[in-house]
Amino acid sequence: MPVTGIILAGGLGKRYNGIDKAHLSIDGRSILDRILDTFDGLFEEIILVTNHPARYASWDLFTVSDLYAVRSSLTGLHAGLFHASHGYAFVTACDMPFTDQRIIRLLLDRIDTRWDAIMPQTEKGLEPLCAVYATRCAGQIGQHIERNQLKIQRVFNPDKILRIPETRFRKIDPDLRCFFNINRPEEFVEAQRWLPQHPNGPS
Repeated sequence: MPVTGIILAGGLGKRYNGIDKAHLSIDGRSILDRILDTFDGLFEEIILVTNHPARYASWDLFTVSDLYAVRSSLTGLHAGLFHASHGYAFVTACDMPFTDQRIIRLLLDRIDTRWDAIMPQTEKGLEPLCAVYATRCAGQIGQHIERNQLKIQRVFNPDKILRIPETRFRKIDPDLRCFFNINRPEEFVEAQRWLPQHPNGPS
């Protein structure tokens, strides 16, 4: 079935002198471009959620902003699902440079109307920013935001979350770098060091 691809770019970039992490360059390409290359051929509709759309004017993207003033990943998720045209959406963050089409397809292949969310489950817990969501859940997400309950996993009925074990993902990505996100400058350096062993892009 058609699925929307959503990229959350709502961070303030405080650790990067105000530079949005999506613009950080790894091996000559921005993280955003690397994610878009991975999305190529998977999604007819791609939504970028940002509260600074002018910073992304050079990309031909459908950009939307948070509908709530609260800053959190949940508000970005809400905005993306609210504007999505399709029944399901794959969601990632703009600071995850090692997205992989094989990982995304593994999640998309498990879409079923029984599930509100399809998430990887690792020893660290659920991975809500490399996951598939039913767009019908935008309303209940909004209710949680209004109650200041901002943890993504707690929005959903546990029985409505399909958890896919990390063993499935390690067969594709043994080090689970597909879930690696860049929060600090040292992690940016680490990502650059990993790149020769973990090329990004359509698989």
